[in-house]
Amino acid sequence: MADLARTGKLLARRVLIAQSLTGLVLSLAAWWLWGADSGLSAIAGVFTCIIPNSVFAHLAFRYAGASKNDLVVRSFSQGSKFKLILTIFIFVAVFQWPYVQAPVLFASFAATMLTQWLVLIKIKP
Repeated sequence: MADLARTGKLLARRVLIAQSLTGLVLSLAAWWLWGADSGLSAIAGVFTCIIPNSVFAHLAFRYAGASKNDLVVRSFSQGSKFKLILTIFIFVAVFQWPYVQAPVLFASFAATMLTQWLVLIKIKP
């Protein structure tokens, strides 16, 4: 039973590492190409994706096994709800910054999310 949770945590860790590396490259590229405000906007977009994903992974993979089926379902449900709420709050907080560049923010958020999907398709736990 613990192996199932461990496998999920390992997969989540790999996804978060890939997202972090992608975010670092995107942020440095935006900073170099368009300046500091673009680089910081890209970092904000990356963190807007990574932080809620980290919280979801922590909540989702707390339990494993058929005997804890209700706990698994409940933790996934709570994790996905909290991920959505946290993403909204982070976007609201980021848009309080007067120099945010929305296209760069959304592009880096989308690219980081795309990295998650690609890693999940390609990687073997």
